[in-house]
Amino acid sequence: MAPSSQPVTQALLARAHSPESVNRIFSDKIQYRPLYLRPSSPPPPSNARNARRNAREEAKKKQRLKPKPLAARERHRRGLYDVPRRGQKYAIFEPLHRLWLGYVEEILGSELYHGGAAAAAKLSAAEFHGARVEVSRSSCPSRVGITGIVIKDGKFAFEIITPKNEIKVVPKEGTWFKFEIPVKEPVADPQATTEASPRRFVFEVLGDQFLTRGADRANKKFKHHYLKNL
Repeated sequence: MAPSSQPVTQALLARAHSPESVNRIFSDKIQYRPLYLRPSSPPPPSNARNARRNAREEAKKKQRLKPKPLAARERHRRGLYDVPRRGQKYAIFEPLHRLWLGYVEEILGSELYHGGAAAAAKLSAAEFHGARVEVSRSSCPSRVGITGIVIKDGKFAFEIITPKNEIKVVPKEGTWFKFEIPVKEPVADPQATTEASPRRFVFEVLGDQFLTRGADRANKKFKHHYLKNL
């Protein structure tokens, strides 16, 4: 039997299809279809071991080059939390206070007009950086009357800058802090004017219950219980 000049692929297709179908299938599905080959074998175990070792060494080098975060003692030693003397001006923090007023009006919403337990729950988790505060009562009489803007809400104390450009560190323990928020009354007649003083939402905070940082206080659940010093 003389060998056929027909390619092997077409010869195999001719066993199951007509000549017209063979040419169509070969040209559409086989002739220009790429053939993907698998790698002959995985890399030798020694190369894989070396690759893992090199990867670990590279990771250690990158870790050594990455600077470590400063410890709390080092941050305090370098004065990262201190306000520079040229920045100890009350006027610099007045825009922060106006920003805080908009923030507290937004979180209180309608509770700003009637207060209540819902307002107390929101204020207990609120941020007080930028709030204008006054020390209303304290176990230390010299602290009473200190007024200013909160520039740092620490765990154990408020740092307050006064209108005289002085920074006062007031411990929270044994101290009452009073906050006032101006309330915008809805005006029915835009042409009408009133001489009465603007309404204010006033609340007091017992520092003994605020011995937490602002970030931690946001997730803390305050419970109602009897306080003997009230």
